[in-house]
Amino acid sequence: MKKLCLGIIGAACSITAASAQLSDNTVKIGVLTDQTGVFSSLAGKGSVVAAEMAIEDFGTKIGGKKVELVSADHQNKADVGTQIARRWFDAEGVDMIIDVPNSSVVLAVQELAREKNRVLIVSGAGTADLTNKACSPNGIHWTWDTYSAAVSTAKAIVQEGGKSWYFLTADYAFGHTMKADVARVVEATGGKVVGSVQHPLNTSDFSSFLMRVPSTNADVIALANGGSDTINSLKQAQEFGLTQKAKIAGLAIFLTDVHSIGLQTAQGLYLTTGFYWDRNDETREWSQRFFKRHGAMPTMSQAGVYSAIMHYLKSIEGVGSDAAEKVVARMKETPVNDFFAKNGKIRADGRMVHDMYLAQVKTPAESKAAWDYYKILRTVPGEEAFRPLSESECSLVRK
Repeated sequence: MKKLCLGIIGAACSITAASAQLSDNTVKIGVLTDQTGVFSSLAGKGSVVAAEMAIEDFGTKIGGKKVELVSADHQNKADVGTQIARRWFDAEGVDMIIDVPNSSVVLAVQELAREKNRVLIVSGAGTADLTNKACSPNGIHWTWDTYSAAVSTAKAIVQEGGKSWYFLTADYAFGHTMKADVARVVEATGGKVVGSVQHPLNTSDFSSFLMRVPSTNADVIALANGGSDTINSLKQAQEFGLTQKAKIAGLAIFLTDVHSIGLQTAQGLYLTTGFYWDRNDETREWSQRFFKRHGAMPTMSQAGVYSAIMHYLKSIEGVGSDAAEKVVARMKETPVNDFFAKNGKIRADGRMVHDMYLAQVKTPAESKAAWDYYKILRTVPGEEAFRPLSESECSLVRK
């Protein structure tokens, strides 16, 4: 764990912020992430860098009272993540926890944040249950989820002729909800599921799972996993010659995954992302600053951490308090307009609704430089990308 207390870099406080009522006279943010495991590249230290940048750019103080940052590695274990979060809430005065890649960990932490009446903003984890049946009045899901990643990618592949799907599913909350969401879209658009197998998190050898594919005659191998599991399963599918016979649907592909896999292997992959560094001048400017500090272009999760923290701090400044219910209410009533999202809005269920982007990985010949990996095929409006409230099981949504 490390603690960061950053110095003033300017910006006058508002009249409201000048008299801000802050618990412990401090706003303390905790980045709870995977710093060493399967999700460390897509989140990890990069998420901490993004959080540091947000605090610096905001001004590091609210009404003369400091903003602090702590971070820790949850090791992809729900009990470890919950222990850290409990200590942060009970003993260290943490007001808000952010990031939390790994759906099993984040579901446990969301329940604890509800119990302790603290704010949780999720950027890295994908399970759509966070704003559905497991929704919380203090929980906000910022960047992406299994539903938004499923809809556009699955529709595009079915329309391209990929009708029969075989699922390689990570055996925990994220994989299960991803598989269910994608299967629903596939079947609704004229496809069918011809097979499915589950694998443990952080698997290195996928041979026994992948060798079942030929007997199913699947057109599509759907990777309902993430991080290094996606990287390893895709590389091994190519080694076994499966990519020559079936399309690969990477259902949770991040920029760092493509960087690790290489364009020779990843070319042609369809994916849906909430952010791409090279989309416009605004995204490029922020991403180049991030690159100078981290040595890699940002993933959507890392960019989402920055965006969410800025919105959180502006909301504290606006209401003059870091009380969870007041801050979350202000966050929900205030549109999100920054390099990450335009006219984003946080719904009653905690889902931050914003545009997503259907992309395809470039061929080596199409890429002009390092990190030039995506062709943006279509902007998917937020209302289309995320689960409609009419289908919600969230107790906070009025029927």
